[in-house]
Amino acid sequence: MEGITVQRPHARTALACSTTLLVAALAGCGGTAQADTEKPTAPAGVTVQAGSATSAHVMWEQASDDKGITGYDVYRGGKKAVSVPATKLMIDVDGLTASTDYTFTVRARDAAGNVSAPSARVSLTTPAPTPDDRKPPTTPVKLRGTADSARTVTLTWGGSTDDVGVTAYDVYQEDSRIHSVSGSATTARIGGLRPGTVYTFTVRARDAAEHSSPDSDALDLTTPSAPGAPESTAPTGLRTTTAVKGGEFLVDLSWDQPDTGGTIPAYQLFLNGKLTTTIVWGGTPPAGRATYQLTLSDPPGTRYSLKIRPKLPDGKWGDFSAQRTVVLAR
Repeated sequence: MEGITVQRPHARTALACSTTLLVAALAGCGGTAQADTEKPTAPAGVTVQAGSATSAHVMWEQASDDKGITGYDVYRGGKKAVSVPATKLMIDVDGLTASTDYTFTVRARDAAGNVSAPSARVSLTTPAPTPDDRKPPTTPVKLRGTADSARTVTLTWGGSTDDVGVTAYDVYQEDSRIHSVSGSATTARIGGLRPGTVYTFTVRARDAAEHSSPDSDALDLTTPSAPGAPESTAPTGLRTTTAVKGGEFLVDLSWDQPDTGGTIPAYQLFLNGKLTTTIVWGGTPPAGRATYQLTLSDPPGTRYSLKIRPKLPDGKWGDFSAQRTVVLAR
């Protein structure tokens, strides 16, 4: 019977200080362990808006640390309410009481357990309950935007109406809520973006009963590339139309192909963030605008997010297109 050969290190190659026990053995090796005792900076730019009569939406800016931030703690009235990982800069705090005053602060944490000083306090009075508010707000209109820099964009839109009142506007990038502003605001500045990247934004209005409006029209914005970075290889102008044939839905896609300096032999199609199919041309790849028909047999009302990316002439996969949303309807 054949086995697996295990090569054992020669005794003379063993280290006097094992790397796995380095911290414990530093004294014996003549070294000195340097503990991380520096606290992160306090989060700045903390804001809070009422999500409903019983919830609040807290946001803040990224803190800094000599070793790196690992998470944030949100405090309500001096008591920790919720903890989030370092990748999140916003959270909904639930379980509040209507028509009540609250204060919130945020602290940053690092891997060594050091905790920053509290951020500046922000205050909020939750609105009165609205048991008769059964209708969602109207859809925000005329979403517009500009890329201010390689990492920030500014969005503006026309306000919504509601039978009781709009309490907040939520900004979505693809299918994730990334920002919120109060119901009296119709503009938002979005930071933390990547250079040379296409983003798809929509806005929803929300009322105190947590009813959300339908999505606004989608807006595609591309941040400027960093100096010296290669040009984007994302397909542009992606459009979709849906038709019904028999018991199936036909989704027709069309897009403008990127200039890659060569022929694009294939595209990958993603639905809800997962690779669904690879589009390979049967003959000579098309020039200019390309088309593809996708067949779906899901029930009416099924919602899909859709995006594509090209296979480049060097064999690597290029940048993703803007995302489109498709709702199957008869």
